[in-house]
Amino acid sequence: MKLISYTIAGDASFGVVVGEGVYDLKQRLGGRYADLRSAITAGALQGLVAPGGAPDHRLDAVTLLPPIPNPDKIICIGLNYRAHAAEGGFDIPVFPSLFSRLTNTLVASGAPMLRPHQSGDFDYEGELAIVIGRGGRRIARAQALSHVFGYACFNDGSIRDVQFKHSVTAGKNFPLTGGFGPWIATADEIPDPSKLTLTTRVNGREVQHRGIDDMIFDVPAIIEYVSSFTPLLPGDVIATGTPEGVGFARKPPLWLRPGDTVEIDISGVGVLRNPIQMEP
Repeated sequence: MKLISYTIAGDASFGVVVGEGVYDLKQRLGGRYADLRSAITAGALQGLVAPGGAPDHRLDAVTLLPPIPNPDKIICIGLNYRAHAAEGGFDIPVFPSLFSRLTNTLVASGAPMLRPHQSGDFDYEGELAIVIGRGGRRIARAQALSHVFGYACFNDGSIRDVQFKHSVTAGKNFPLTGGFGPWIATADEIPDPSKLTLTTRVNGREVQHRGIDDMIFDVPAIIEYVSSFTPLLPGDVIATGTPEGVGFARKPPLWLRPGDTVEIDISGVGVLRNPIQMEP
């Protein structure tokens, strides 16, 4: 199923997308859970089947939020595709290379990603995101996929000159520079994430295209590693890295400009689409 967080008429809710309709799960669960993360944490969505009857809203009538608007953690993996490490002139990492993003850096599908005033080196990074469903510490690789609630598309928008001259943390954490969505495709529909394919398009032009099976550290390895040092909680988000084709490695570089549109398209998951605007 495809699960979204959204607002309509000023009220925040979460629900299931079926075709062009939305079924309001907050209402159907009796208002017991304030948001999707709370429902996942409580196990309220286990065994959920698509509701019947008429949908509560049309999909085009709601305003999407990031699928988990309030994750406890957003952890990102850098240099997780060999060709991407090579195009940037980086060594292949022995262990997953990690950094964190702040919640205020992410926007939903359809919302603008903002290019900051202090830099024009605004780059895209199409990625598969993991959403944790069952928390844990020191999760073994063999059990890792059973802790996944689902998958989403992620655009790890990066301010490259700040990233390279100052720090990864600064370059990855300008407000509203990343995308997350449009929904969570539940893990029961994606038993093997390594079979997915990721494509990134800028203004309709394909700039990244690679199978998820090309990752250096696959989804179970990432969950095992991250949970070795921090407890994973329901609703936590892990972005798994980007393949080759990013803007800074091109000659000339391909920077995102106001008026551009970026699409992250992952087979079996969905399409995350964000226009680019200048920061107010």
